[in-house]
Amino acid sequence: MADGDPFLPGMTLRQALATAGQALRAAGIDDAMLDAGLLLAHAIGGDRLTLVRDADRELTQGEARFLMELIGARASRKPVSRLLGRREFWSLELQINDAVLDPRPDSETAVVAALEQLSNLNGAFRIADFGTGSGCLLLAILVERQQAWGVGVDISLPAVQLARRNADALGLAHRAGFMVGDWGRGLVGDLDLIVANPPYIPSAQIAGLAPEVRYHDPRQALDGGGDGLTAYRAMAPDLKRLLKPGGQAILECGHDQASDLARLLESEGLRVESFHADLAGIDRCVRVSVR
Repeated sequence: MADGDPFLPGMTLRQALATAGQALRAAGIDDAMLDAGLLLAHAIGGDRLTLVRDADRELTQGEARFLMELIGARASRKPVSRLLGRREFWSLELQINDAVLDPRPDSETAVVAALEQLSNLNGAFRIADFGTGSGCLLLAILVERQQAWGVGVDISLPAVQLARRNADALGLAHRAGFMVGDWGRGLVGDLDLIVANPPYIPSAQIAGLAPEVRYHDPRQALDGGGDGLTAYRAMAPDLKRLLKPGGQAILECGHDQASDLARLLESEGLRVESFHADLAGIDRCVRVSVR
């Protein structure tokens, strides 16, 4: 924050919340009061209810200093989720860090599509998640299909380690394995489902992304090459090799990529079964099978 920052010991939580919201509004942050409340609650080791119940409690010196750091970082466009070290996805609380993509609501479209495909609630499905990151897709599916088992693959060891911690925290470690790898290489076949949220932003467009994304999501989780489709070309042979007869793959894509991705997958010998739109009506996932 700038010199003369107003977060001082003795300030009440009510005053701190108003001041934090004002500072974030001045920095041009959308949902400034929501972010301010989340960060203040984090600074005092409480929750949003604490801010209401104990509105007249005064900040300690350590809390005031921590809040100043948090609000300064958010004003500089570091995402709240990264400041908190966690993100809610599919009503699950997941740890995140600098090694993984920050899971976003649009990716829940892939979970919905996967659950539609895995319609038997008690099916002992075998699932792989390519580019698993935090493990969000695989873990959300396993929560809903309690006899299923899956493996998440990521090229990043720190990402794999984080996904394992998330699986353990959710009580899913006995049904979720994680490994360092390059898409499906090293896996064997007979999978019922493959899900993937690969990097799909065309390289030239990364500079125009919001600062929260451009500066804080790992580049290797964003950069999809010249046309944004490099990762899909690389994984297509693994999809054909690993899916069992009747198995399907659910692939997330960018807001304007579904048609191009469908043509690419068809050219690679896969059959496009359907498109799945997100809540904004944008085709967000392509579902494919082996011909």
